Amino acid sequence: MDAIFKALNDPARRALLDSLRQSDGQTLTDLSEQLEMTRFGVMKHLKVLEDAQLIVTRKAGRFKHHYLNALPLQEVMDRWIHPFLQPQAQALSRLKATLEGQTMTKPDFMMATFINCSHDALWEALTKGDLIAQYHFACETVTGDMQKNGDTVAYLFPHGAPMLSNRVISITPKTRIEMAFLPSWGGDETPSRCVYLLEPTSTGMKLTVEHFDLPAAQTGVAEGWARFASGLKTWLETGQTHRFAPEKSA
Repeated sequence: MDAIFKALNDPARRALLDSLRQSDGQTLTDLSEQLEMTRFGVMKHLKVLEDAQLIVTRKAGRFKHHYLNALPLQEVMDRWIHPFLQPQAQALSRLKATLEGQTMTKPDFMMATFINCSHDALWEALTKGDLIAQYHFACETVTGDMQKNGDTVAYLFPHGAPMLSNRVISITPKTRIEMAFLPSWGGDETPSRCVYLLEPTSTGMKLTVEHFDLPAAQTGVAEGWARFASGLKTWLETGQTHRFAPEKSA
């Protein structure tokens, strides 16, 4: 966490995070135009933020896009602030509809987390419905597995109503899953597309989530991913179920 506090202890880096919060996926050119410093200076600040895992990057063609990664900040909140302030939902995704055959460019939302687990354990936790049900923040019943193209996993609310389904578009075992994201909440059931990327590290696993073509009327997707990833990480690292459910309104 020292790297997080170091990264936040500079107004220029905080300004970059604020800019990405307002408009995710910006390039170096986009961000450089907003600060009174050289491109090299902005690059150095972005490197500090990336080292602290507060941003993640993705190349699309010759452009490198930068995304706010709020999960490390959420973990700081959970450790020190949540018990006192009951933090509220934040981060809404900007959304737009997609078709399965559409070529993906840059994601509308991107998040990464590091988990102290084996490669096999992470893969099974992401692909087996009965395991997803152990840590999902809203659904204790999840049916189906993701093993091949066309497989579908369905998420059900406790009262039995559908929340979401994911249908596999393409799958590379233990490396990548591309899915159609089919929501059933909030009145807008426009499909979009999401991707899991699994990468072994020297101390565990890195999981990156990319979400493409999110429709604007759907809300809470970014926070939902943060709650999903927090539950997954807790379950894999401790063996204990903890559902990071949204706070109930007073």
